[in-house]
Order: sequence, then C-alpha cells, then structure tokens
Amino acid sequence: MTYTYLTTQELSVKIRYDAKTIRNQLKDSVLFEGVHYIKPFGGRKILYLWENIEKDMLKSIAENMIGVALQ
Repeated sequence: MTYTYLTTQELSVKIRYDAKTIRNQLKDSVLFEGVHYIKPFGGRKILYLWENIEKDMLKSIAENMIGVALQ
C-alpha cells in the first residue's frame, strides 16, 4: 500500500485543526504511533499517515450516523 506522509502542519491544513491541537490533544489520544503516525529513522520528526487517519475519521462518521438512525 502507498501512504501519503504529512507533517503536523500539512495535516493541520487538511483536517482544519491547529497544529498545536494535533500535537497536544490528538496525538497519543486518538492518533497513535504505528497506526496514524511514525517517527522515521528513530528521530524526533513525526510523519502522519493520511490514509489511516482518513479511514478512521470516515469510520467514526459512519458509526455516528448509524447511532443517530437507530434512535
């Protein structure tokens, strides 16, 4: 599978969240290392895996829509 690697700033533009919010609130609470982001070559830089993030966002939306439909 081919992945699109994004920096925190690039991800913030795509999902319209402030980069600081991604780093301080989303990373390691809803975005997990090895699933949604990697630290290549054991470094400090973080690269986000866009396809995995998009898949989980869409999954969450679908689950919410099913929940609303069942009410």
